[in-house]
Amino acid sequence: MTTAQERPVIVVGVDGSEASKQALVWAAGQARLTAAELHVIVAWRTPVTYGYPADYTDVDFAARARKELEKTVSDVLGADPAVPVVLQVAEGHPAHVLTDAAESAALLVVGSRGHGAFAGMLLGSTSQHCIAHAPTPVVVIRQPDAS
Repeated sequence: MTTAQERPVIVVGVDGSEASKQALVWAAGQARLTAAELHVIVAWRTPVTYGYPADYTDVDFAARARKELEKTVSDVLGADPAVPVVLQVAEGHPAHVLTDAAESAALLVVGSRGHGAFAGMLLGSTSQHCIAHAPTPVVVIRQPDAS
């Protein structure tokens, strides 16, 4: 809950997909309408390897994720967004990172790639996890069908 002098927070997950870019557009519009601060979050994880272990000591995954996040936000919202934007880079599974970030938020916005009901049940998805576990209302922006 926010006090009178605090801005509400809208959390939006961005992973570079078209669905997440559409979620960012929607969340920015909602932030403008509600005078909210927009927290744009990307989650990253060290790639899983099988067999021969990979050496990632020279790779800064967080810096790479931040660079991609900055580019996506700039491409989608422009160099001077109409709302206050806070960029966040977090290590972990995207679903857990987003539900944790939503603890003090007024709203969580995620994109859905639309794998379909059956595939979604088999694969699981970030948006389904957020709907079931987020401590705040969740808006899912679906990617239009390619058909």
